[in-house]
Amino acid sequence: MRKYTYSAKQSDNKNKWCIVNAEGAILGRLSTLIASRLRGKHNPLFTPHVDTGDWVVVINADKITLTGKKIDKKCYYRHSGYMGGLKTITAKKLLEKSPEDLIRFAVKGMLPKNRLGNKLFKKLKVYAGDKHPHKAQQLEIIAL
Repeated sequence: MRKYTYSAKQSDNKNKWCIVNAEGAILGRLSTLIASRLRGKHNPLFTPHVDTGDWVVVINADKITLTGKKIDKKCYYRHSGYMGGLKTITAKKLLEKSPEDLIRFAVKGMLPKNRLGNKLFKKLKVYAGDKHPHKAQQLEIIAL
């Protein structure tokens, strides 16, 4: 008698919503927790090629911390496509300008680089303050 490993289907996903308070949290540790939750690795039905993850809402993104000298030395790059079009911004300036992007960039780098990764990334909602428009979903609080 053969025993087969169960492969989850999209319909098996419960689509739960979770909320994470980023106040005082370290960027790397927070983003690994978020990426794992989005991917569905906490779920016993985890299947690598199926979206079995949860929706994640992050609040207080402006109160996140970075360890060591990363706040001054870590740089984020983008390129316009033209000659000499390389743009850089430090983590300190990015935290002042758009703190949501700091978390988004960290989590995006931890997700798969394919269509599934793009789909999972859309399930992440990040807000600088403690107000968010997702009160209607029954949010499960995740403690760090």
